[in-house]
Amino acid sequence: MRVVVNPKTFGRATIGLARFGCKNRPFYHICVLPDKAIGRHYEGAIIEQLGTFDPMPNVNEEKLVSLNLERVKYWIGVRNARVGVSVLELLGLAGLLPVHPKTFIRAAHGRQMEQEKREAMQKEIADYEASQNEQKSSDEPV
Repeated sequence: MRVVVNPKTFGRATIGLARFGCKNRPFYHICVLPDKAIGRHYEGAIIEQLGTFDPMPNVNEEKLVSLNLERVKYWIGVRNARVGVSVLELLGLAGLLPVHPKTFIRAAHGRQMEQEKREAMQKEIADYEASQNEQKSSDEPV
């Protein structure tokens, strides 16, 4: 756990994602940020790190999240910290809070994109088979 900022001077805290990692390889720390740390100006203003989130799927197609649930409950319950939407989604999927509606919207959009991709692939296969059948029929002597 890293404590960087004096808690008496930052006002109401926000639990959010702080981006770390490299270009094209994001890695997020789930952190408590002071109210004044807006956008990417959180450098050096992290109050406490509550966990990590790796959005890149691993070999098993899993996105990894680690959370210190006791500290998350403390910051939400006792310290009345605001929670960002992305962290709300993660906490909903972890079972700590109700599932955020944006999660359902994202899942429905993902299913729709997958269905469109599958239909396009089936159409391509059907067109290819039709062209092969036409070619065979034109190659046969009359």
